[in-house]
Amino acid sequence: MFRRRSDTVAAAASAAAGEGDAAALARKGRPTPSRKEAEAARKERVKPTLDKRSAAKASRVAAQADRAKSRAALASGDERYLPARDQGPVRRFARDYVDQRRTLGEFMLPLVIVFLFVSFLHNNVIRGYAIIAFYVFMIALFISTTLLARRVRRLAEIQFPDDVTRGSGLYAAMRSMQLRRMRLPKAQVKVGSGTS
Repeated sequence: MFRRRSDTVAAAASAAAGEGDAAALARKGRPTPSRKEAEAARKERVKPTLDKRSAAKASRVAAQADRAKSRAALASGDERYLPARDQGPVRRFARDYVDQRRTLGEFMLPLVIVFLFVSFLHNNVIRGYAIIAFYVFMIALFISTTLLARRVRRLAEIQFPDDVTRGSGLYAAMRSMQLRRMRLPKAQVKVGSGTS
């Protein structure tokens, strides 16, 4: 009599324990891993941080992806991914102001190449005229770039009174001395499209 009862109690306890395991399994969604499996999984998680070569490779790939995103933003003019020096409405205004007109600075690099070519000629008269023309061009470039920088700074202060306009004139001056197709971010306006 006692034996039969103890058997039923043990069976009921094991059934309750089985239901508890099933409930726990339903909660977790997977069985508890053995010690060996848990240690192997821990070693796998720690392994990437211990391997310097793969960590360096992963950081190179991430940096390359960031550079590609920045290049695409510079080409398209997307404000979200531009470098800090090119962000903001003031810098956009300075870029558009420079891009909508021709400047002397655009012709600086081609004229320097022509001057270097002429300087190799053996005719002293031609070289003398080339030197004079180059100096005249550089003086005119300095004057026009200075005036452009002041104008951009003054117009930016008028149009954006609440924003910081410091450095916008120098930004516009440096942009004006680049060839149009080499400017980054790419020009978003056409020459002659502005009225200011």
